Amino acid sequence: MTGHLLDLCVAAPAFAALLLLFVPGKHLTAVRLISLAGALVHLAAAIAIAVSYNRATGGVQMVSSHAIVPSLGIALTFGVDGWGVPLLLLTATILTVGVFASWGLADRARDFFVLLLVLTSGVAGVFVSLDLFVFFLAYEIAVLPMYLLIAIWGTSNKVAPGGPFKFTWKMLDIGGKEYAAMKLTLMLLIGSALILAAMLAMYVEAGKHSFDLRVLGTIHYSPFLQSAGFIALWLGFGSLAGVWPFHTWSPDGHAAAPTAVSMLHAGVLMKLGAFGVIRIGMVLLPEGARQWAWLVGSVAMINIVYGALSAMSQKDLKYIIAYSSVSHMGVVMLGAATLNINGWNGAIFQMVAHGLMTGLFFALVGLVYGRAHSRWVPGMGGFANAMPIVAVCFTVASLSSLGLPGLAGFVAEFLVFLGAWQAGQPIWALAGLVGAFITAVYVLRTSRTIFWGDGPSHDFHDLTDAHGTEWVALGVLVAALIVLGVWPRLALDFIDVATGDYLPAVAGKTLEALR
Repeated sequence: MTGHLLDLCVAAPAFAALLLLFVPGKHLTAVRLISLAGALVHLAAAIAIAVSYNRATGGVQMVSSHAIVPSLGIALTFGVDGWGVPLLLLTATILTVGVFASWGLADRARDFFVLLLVLTSGVAGVFVSLDLFVFFLAYEIAVLPMYLLIAIWGTSNKVAPGGPFKFTWKMLDIGGKEYAAMKLTLMLLIGSALILAAMLAMYVEAGKHSFDLRVLGTIHYSPFLQSAGFIALWLGFGSLAGVWPFHTWSPDGHAAAPTAVSMLHAGVLMKLGAFGVIRIGMVLLPEGARQWAWLVGSVAMINIVYGALSAMSQKDLKYIIAYSSVSHMGVVMLGAATLNINGWNGAIFQMVAHGLMTGLFFALVGLVYGRAHSRWVPGMGGFANAMPIVAVCFTVASLSSLGLPGLAGFVAEFLVFLGAWQAGQPIWALAGLVGAFITAVYVLRTSRTIFWGDGPSHDFHDLTDAHGTEWVALGVLVAALIVLGVWPRLALDFIDVATGDYLPAVAGKTLEALR
């Protein structure tokens, strides 16, 4: 039975999307219920996987394989390790609350949910694929629907043309949803080209006639491929992870995307990039990882501080959260660069914590925008009087973002900064602390301005607190942030097992030496 749980987890959203194609778009109730059923089956399968995974044994478990192109050694091979378990739970949770957050959508709702479910199926496929070709295929399935989801259901925040490039600015429709969707797609496709090139180079040099990650992981590649291949994978996957300076698609994409898409975009999709850097780049090309760890860590420092400073300078609420994601993904890459247990555990835990936190943030932004019809922070104020529960949830997300003890964000950042110090890179840890300080400034200022300070709340006539299905998204995400902050072992027990499996070969040290 457990051998088919991964198949169910990946297939459930796709099967629900297929069913939706046979439902007339005007039947909104049926569309919503089928979408919710697909999300709940996906969530139930993820929970069953977590319960069934044997942490004492570790390694890759629940393996199933179905040949696709035997002549090329391509197979639909699924298996889950200790990293995949919490990331599958994160994906399923964000999808489920995203469906609830989009419950009121009426404009082409069927098409929207079809794309959302297909995207999620691709994400799950990435986290469980043991075949490198299928990994890449699932990665593309996860990324490409974003173009339509943003271009059709997104919102525009057009910027008035000006300066010497006024004509070009106007021609490109800077700030428009089509611009954001196309920019995102083109930049990520360039990254995909780098991934594909590195992937084929490893396949050819391995000479094993197999794309199986377990086989490719035993190959000692040439120094050139180790070095050049790792850089290609870091840049390719890093473009999705928001690695500076290839992050510029992210704020525009976040700002233009509808609520559920922003939740999946920041909460899950960006994690695919970081996961790819570690699981494919570092695990398969360990010498390249050791050679370029200094560069990965140095760029991560820029991500953290630059993203935080950029968020602090924004006035649009979505752009604040978007640049905050760039900063927090820098923490993930910083942890990866440490090549030690605390750093890697912190990096994976940060993926989970940041996914929950940004999912909550964007759900709240959607609620605020839907009622205030504005994202301009200086024009808001005093909203807590009319939206007390939304205000409390926003404050919880803000406190997790700045790393308050007792919330999930603190656990992740503490582990990463400790790992940076243990790696002999105190400057990395210092940059992380500076980023945390700047984050505290802008999230507390934003929270106070919108909700707790004096302001023109009387000018907004549609302010109401969360109600109906909106409660589900907020309650689940707030509870998850608190539970993982108080009891981080729920995720760390899984994460530590996989770190212990992969890190010794990457770091070139025994597990005892690493501890």
